[in-house]
This record gives sequence, structure tokens and C-alpha cells, in this order.
Amino acid sequence: MRKIYAIFSAVLITATIWAQSPQKMSYQAVIRNNSDQLMTNHAVGMQISILQGSPTGTAVYVETQTPTTNPNGLVTVEIGGGTPVTGTLAGIDWSTGIYYIKTETDPNGGTSYTITGSSQLLSVPYALYSKTANTHYIGESYGGGIVFYLYDNGRHGLIAATADQNDGVSIRWYAGTYTSTMAFADGVGAGKANTAIIIANQGYGDGATYAARICNEYSVTVGGVIYGDWYLPSKIELNLLYLQKTVVGGFANSSPYWSSTEDTNYHAGNLLFDTGTSTNGSKLNPNYVRAVRAF
Repeated sequence: MRKIYAIFSAVLITATIWAQSPQKMSYQAVIRNNSDQLMTNHAVGMQISILQGSPTGTAVYVETQTPTTNPNGLVTVEIGGGTPVTGTLAGIDWSTGIYYIKTETDPNGGTSYTITGSSQLLSVPYALYSKTANTHYIGESYGGGIVFYLYDNGRHGLIAATADQNDGVSIRWYAGTYTSTMAFADGVGAGKANTAIIIANQGYGDGATYAARICNEYSVTVGGVIYGDWYLPSKIELNLLYLQKTVVGGFANSSPYWSSTEDTNYHAGNLLFDTGTSTNGSKLNPNYVRAVRAF
């Protein structure tokens, strides 16, 4: 039998996440025979493994493919697009260490693999790594509070303070003046803009603190890091917080909680944490306050 070997000339040219599952990585290799001649337009069988730790490490993912070389002897495959044998590409935690690609090739297009080669992944496949890196979970203690809402595959979301900002004393929404602050925004992240608008409109007022101000002035230090970008949640953010009230904990059921979303000159949105009912209350009414921040 002829001795045939492969020269792996462009390992891991790209690493791309497609819109649909599974995730894929592009892999290329030049196939030559024992006379150093290119094997052109030739069907080959391949088994591709992702090994963890060393060239002989544990295979965390294995698949097979039957590609055909081009007129230049180049074979191109998308790892993740073959027939899975073991594991899933999406299930690999690229942050846990060094990985290798092992390829086994049958020049006759079958599964009698006679060509073997291993190459270290010298850089983490960024798009795949970022899919799983720095992910968070509901109820996690993070960023000075408790995570209660996530998006972007768990990399971003909302954090609630660990306790109410009013220390058991209900707080009014306004600073003593009924005006239209124009804080009408609602949605995830909208509370931050509302808070700034309310404070710009109400200012110091009559000297007594109020909901937006007490959130804006709140800060917490964890591990030497100061988190001071808290705000009064919008109506939607407050509802999302209510849905995780058991996970976050420490809420009172005897009074509504203020949102930053204004309704009229005299009313703003609030939510009853015993029933989940969203209402509009007088800005003068004393309600509870829980600050949130985005990450």
C-alpha cells in the first residue's frame, strides 16, 4: 500500500458561529501522496477530533466527514458540519485549557484511516469561546447585587440591589413639585434614562429624598470595586424583578414599589409585589424602592 500523508497547511483558518445550530469552524489541509504529489479532485474519508490538554488527550468532540479535494489538493471542511460520533461542538468550554485538532484520513474515502495528524489550537476560536464565556445565571451574586434578568446568551442583563433602598421607610416619587418630567421610557435599560431625567427635572427639591434620587446615590463596594451606576427601574424592569422576587428576596408585600416610568404630572407607575398588579399612583404617595443596574 502506498504511504500517503497530509500536509496541514491552514489549520483553523476561521472560526465562525452560524445563525443556526450547530456551530462550525473552517478547517483546511493539503493532501499529498508519498511521492509528494497532490491528491487532486479525490474523495477522502476523515475523522476529526477535538482533544483536550494534549495531542493524546481526551476527545471532547469527534465527527466524520467525506470531503473531496480540489484541483490544488486542498480539502476544506466545516468542523461541526459532519456526522457526530462523540459530544457536541457547542458543548466545548474553550476557556478550560489547551485544545488540539486530530485528523485521521482514509485516502480511499472510507473509514480505514491511515493518515493521522494533530495540531494545537494556538488561539481560542473567538466566536465559539465568546458564545460560552462570561455567562451568568439568574440568582447569581454579581456586580454588587443579584442577577434577575439575562439576555445575549447570559452575557448581559439586570442586577437588583440586595435590599430595598428606603430602609423600611416608604419614599415618595417626586421632590415636592408636580411637573411632567418626560420620564416616559419603558423597557430593559429605560430606567437609567428615566432616572437621569427625573433628577434633572426635580433637582434637590424641598430637601427630602425621593425614589430616583435615592437609587442614583446608592453605591456598593465588592472586592475593591465600587458599583455606583444604580437607577430606579422602568415599569417593565420592575415587572421582570417581580417575576424573580423569590430568587432576589427581601421584598415587602405591604406597599407598592415605584418604577421610574411617569404617567402624568401627578402619577407614576408602581407595582404591587404581593399580587404583581401594575398601577399608577400619586407621586406623593410613599412607596418602596429597589434600585437596579445593568451589565
